[in-house]
Amino acid sequence: MRLILNLSRNKVIVPFNYQEVQVSKLHYWLGKNDIHDSLSLYSFSWLKGGKAIDNRGLDFRQGAQYFISCFDVDLIKQIIKSIQQDNHFEYGMGITSLSLQKEPQFMEENRFQVGSPVFIKRTVEGNSKFYYPSDDKANLLLTETLINKLKKANINHKGVKVSFDENYQNILVKGTTYKGIQNKGTICPIIIQGTPEQLAFAWNVGVGNSTGIGFGSLI
Repeated sequence: MRLILNLSRNKVIVPFNYQEVQVSKLHYWLGKNDIHDSLSLYSFSWLKGGKAIDNRGLDFRQGAQYFISCFDVDLIKQIIKSIQQDNHFEYGMGITSLSLQKEPQFMEENRFQVGSPVFIKRTVEGNSKFYYPSDDKANLLLTETLINKLKKANINHKGVKVSFDENYQNILVKGTTYKGIQNKGTICPIIIQGTPEQLAFAWNVGVGNSTGIGFGSLI
């Protein structure tokens, strides 16, 4: 299930690393919950509608919008309940409206746009290594992560395959700083092959690493 949040105009400039606030608010809305320290079966997009103000941050003159998607519908219900009690976001922004979107009816292959950069990270010989579409292992690693999430959700993982769209010409590497660490992901459409259930699951939980801090959300 997907929850779409519409926000009012900001009253102060929004920093480029606002994703930390998104994470903080999500944890606040969910309250005490064991999802925070486990493999994330949820994802959220970056804010839409902002315009950069030099190198100072972003301005959302017409307000902003983003979405949160969860495999567990009860989490969406809890978020809605919390927002109805307190619609404050940050930067002078408030949540003005909410709407729900059910999982689309997928076929056995779909090309997804991304709501935030796709981040792939592994530890190699004690060091962090990041992967991008030009890396041979990138698609295998994307598939591996989705398989792990399918297993956690007790959904059949056989036959699923995730890949960057190799025909896309406008690939963009974009990142953000989270808790002082710079992370960079890729803005590029994603192609997923599998069962309709597997694709609907991916639409909710996202792809790649760190979907719990705003990477890899799918549209």
